[in-house]
Amino acid sequence: MHQYQRDFVDLALARQALRFGTFTLKSGRISPYFFNAGLFSDGASLARLGRCYAAALAQENSRYDMLFGPAYKGIPLVAVTAVALAEHHGRNLPWAFNRKEAKDHGEAGVLVGSALKGKVVIVDDVITAGTAIRESVDLIRQAGAEPSTVLLAFDRQERGQGERSAVQEMAEQFGLKCVSILTFSGLITVLQDDAGRAHNISPELLEAMRIYRQQFGVAS
Repeated sequence: MHQYQRDFVDLALARQALRFGTFTLKSGRISPYFFNAGLFSDGASLARLGRCYAAALAQENSRYDMLFGPAYKGIPLVAVTAVALAEHHGRNLPWAFNRKEAKDHGEAGVLVGSALKGKVVIVDDVITAGTAIRESVDLIRQAGAEPSTVLLAFDRQERGQGERSAVQEMAEQFGLKCVSILTFSGLITVLQDDAGRAHNISPELLEAMRIYRQQFGVAS
């Protein structure tokens, strides 16, 4: 495991963005954990999260030319990732985001920031139904650029309606490379060692997570 992945788990637990217990998901499944990226809601946690995003992207050897954040959650995420890449990895990349509704005055249009060009990384928190990613792909292609990568905070690695996860479906449908700070399997690995002991993760909880992965997980 990389240090940025352990840092991400520590941050998520400290901000209660990652919680354990019994949670009924929209799908009706009973999950032993719940992840809510909206709880990275202060400057310090957002800065740390940006460093985790940047570190995950820096691990990839793929070429990319700019970053894009889908409204609304992707807007602060793409901004802090761009800052962290510049400050910690020597990559000063342009970035942009979209509005939900087109502006009909001033600069007009739905896009804000740098013009979309080259190979574009889409920065978001998680993929659930994939709606924001589909809209982003359409916007990027309409601008003449190429959506190449999706950068996520967490991949649940969980089946949707079929045998594939939403992340896998996006990769297959659009030819996108999907990069996550952490996956569900990675979370279990981190919690099995010192991080789990530091946060009082019980053997019973770890076993519940393994069972959940066996029931609803997808192949890597």
